[in-house]
Amino acid sequence: MKSSVCVTGGAGYVGSQTVWALRDRGVPVVVYDNLSTGHREHLPPDVPVVVGDVRDEAALQNCFAKHKVRAVVHCAAVALVGESMRAPSMYWSINVGGTAALTGAAMACGVKAIVFSSSAAVYGEALQIPINERHPKEPINPYGRSKHVAEQVLEDARAAGGPAWIAFRYFNAAGGDSKGRTGEDHEPETHLIPNILKVAQSMKQGGVVSPVKLFGGDYPTEDGTCERDYIHTEDLAEAHIRGVEYLLAGGQSGAFNLGTGQGRSLLAMVRAARTVTGVDIPYQITARRPGDPAQLVADADLAWQELGWRAKNSSLRHILDTAWRWMQRGDGA
Repeated sequence: MKSSVCVTGGAGYVGSQTVWALRDRGVPVVVYDNLSTGHREHLPPDVPVVVGDVRDEAALQNCFAKHKVRAVVHCAAVALVGESMRAPSMYWSINVGGTAALTGAAMACGVKAIVFSSSAAVYGEALQIPINERHPKEPINPYGRSKHVAEQVLEDARAAGGPAWIAFRYFNAAGGDSKGRTGEDHEPETHLIPNILKVAQSMKQGGVVSPVKLFGGDYPTEDGTCERDYIHTEDLAEAHIRGVEYLLAGGQSGAFNLGTGQGRSLLAMVRAARTVTGVDIPYQITARRPGDPAQLVADADLAWQELGWRAKNSSLRHILDTAWRWMQRGDGA
């Protein structure tokens, strides 16, 4: 694949991992990001970065035209369930409005393919485990609803002669780049794994720590805490590349789950992190967080059947090892 690829949100967590994977394969790549939460320093220094808002259709057109973009990996989004409950209009504006602007620019510039970072949040409460792509779409928070509607934006654009598209419904992105080039770096950090590991790091340094908060201990699961399907960002990046290749080769548009098919509870994650770090990480079970389903576990067989993709780097040990090394990068570790 020698086509130029634009990664929107390419300075973010999943986006930057995808940029590195594309560059490792010699694919020309350009990043489009407003850098509000992304990190330029996590990207290859020779990759061009266009600073712009994903809702700015004219700026997107300029980027696509200047860099001769043939395919887009669309990662630019806001993606926090709790925040979406407090600020829903921002989620509709960026996730839906941004996708609409992107499809408009893509149609104007002759872009052939869009691979969209969607979410398992489009499903809502699981009616069956694992969840396949035919599961009803009944999202229970504004984040999930915005991703669901963004998928429909892509579908409508395709029907009007726009780019072929794939929506990858991630389950829980996790881990750090095996070569230490990028990883999770949010401020404030709301995701479980980095917050567990921050406590372990502080304890190793002799600091005073508060227990890790686990939201909800009364879910209908084996140990009462939420169960999630954790998927390494390296596996997500590989899926994005396969998705672009598939579409450019004439593959059909549609949605695919990305996950491992294994659910891990919050308590299981704490126990595994204790093993990796060698620290007896304390935790506290608190009230449920609004908008959180009890279980989210993927049936990702369709991605294997159509794209030849399976999660190969998403063992809990590899996820935690790479995330732990990334967190310790400034400590001489």
